[in-house]
Amino acid sequence: MPISLTCLATLNHLQPKEFEKQYKNYLSGFNQWEQKDHAEQWMLFPKNIGEKLSIDEVEVTNGELYTVLTNKSAHGRKGCLVAMCEGTKASEIALILNQIPLEHRQKVLEVTLDMSESMEAIVKRTFPKAKLVTDRFHVQQLISEALQEVRIAFRWEAIKEENKRIKQAKEEDLNYRPYIYKNGDTKKQLLARSRYLLFKTQSNWGSQQKQRAEILFQEFPQIKEAYELSMMFRACYEYSQTIGEAKEKLTNWYAKVKEKDFDSFITAAESIRWRETTILNYFIDRSTNASAESFNAKLKSFRSVVRGVRDKAFHLFRVARLYA
Repeated sequence: MPISLTCLATLNHLQPKEFEKQYKNYLSGFNQWEQKDHAEQWMLFPKNIGEKLSIDEVEVTNGELYTVLTNKSAHGRKGCLVAMCEGTKASEIALILNQIPLEHRQKVLEVTLDMSESMEAIVKRTFPKAKLVTDRFHVQQLISEALQEVRIAFRWEAIKEENKRIKQAKEEDLNYRPYIYKNGDTKKQLLARSRYLLFKTQSNWGSQQKQRAEILFQEFPQIKEAYELSMMFRACYEYSQTIGEAKEKLTNWYAKVKEKDFDSFITAAESIRWRETTILNYFIDRSTNASAESFNAKLKSFRSVVRGVRDKAFHLFRVARLYA
């Protein structure tokens, strides 16, 4: 696990600031690093390229986004970092990645990515033989957000209704007491506390969640219908073995979305339809972008260990030493 220079200095009874300065200028090799002059704009490590890559964006510091390309076979360890480029603009990132010799780029047969149009454009411009695979968890997240939008709409209505009743009670000089369901929730609390159970299948609900769901679906049948749509989509991934099976289930799901006519689900279904080919590519090897998400988590953890990024170039140098 990475350790901060401040911690290392303290353990060895050294002055932290002086040790950091000495380490950077003399011990680390930073000043001799061949990528030092352009590290803040881009870093390339063509030797780490492989047949299966992941592409994603990550925040380096203060909201500044970098596009990161990693090799799945390295499993987030040394040698996983293929490229790290400032920004997410497809034309600019592709220009940098095309510095990698074509013979290396042609080795890439698969790239997993989220639902970003810019990431898709980067891959298409850079890796001519690569199959694109849209990450299943990002797709499922879109459907979960559509479901939560239905719940949130009812919650705002409940808050508005409660405010109206409180105002009316005050005007009549009465104490307002909301209706309490058998599990102890008010309507507003019921809708707020149901958030997490809607992410789960019924088989994974606890006893409290089962009781809350029973009340929720009885009071708000539209939320029940939206939940069933969400679970129906989830089944496309969990119970399909081939692209053909998944395609058939997805077609049935489109029809059900049209029948139920929830705005949020119709919008989500349109987004999925436009990316259907790359979404269905998941069923070839069942590849996901989990390795990229894991790598991003490691970068965030490292940033936390070093207590923020004061010198971006040196920080990127240390990232390169760890993962490239």
